[in-house]
Amino acid sequence: MTRPPPDEDSNNRIVAVTLDEESIGRSGPDIEHERAIAIYDLVEKNLFAPEGAANGPFTLHLGITGARLMFDIRREDGTPVVAHLLSLTPFRRIVKDYFMICDSYYQAIRTATPDKIEAIDMGRRGIHDEGSRTLQERLKGKVRLDFETARRLFTLITVLHWKG
Repeated sequence: MTRPPPDEDSNNRIVAVTLDEESIGRSGPDIEHERAIAIYDLVEKNLFAPEGAANGPFTLHLGITGARLMFDIRREDGTPVVAHLLSLTPFRRIVKDYFMICDSYYQAIRTATPDKIEAIDMGRRGIHDEGSRTLQERLKGKVRLDFETARRLFTLITVLHWKG
């Protein structure tokens, strides 16, 4: 696959992310802080190009409807581009495994050897990569995004599931 010159993708990006408070709700300060960091990281650097849409930049409004994650994609001026609903079912096991290994990682930091911590961290990154690839697969044909953007977006999805 040939990559377009960087200037062709410079506008294919998310410049703002909002969360639907009715479906996602607000949480405690720790969770809100993690959500803000995930959004900041995603907006800071990303490649996001809805299929069939001319260049952005785009805004992304995330919500949950039933067992689906809603991607409401708009132009920077608010003009609707497209909305996609993704089933959360393929992510349930990955998110559950991710939270379990993160718990193990934070416990290991307190007492385990550096080798053990590194092994757990490698497992954590592997599960995160699996979630990122799953997200890319689910968005294939809908939104073009690179792996690093998929990683940042998967981080945000996990934070939406976090109960603290």
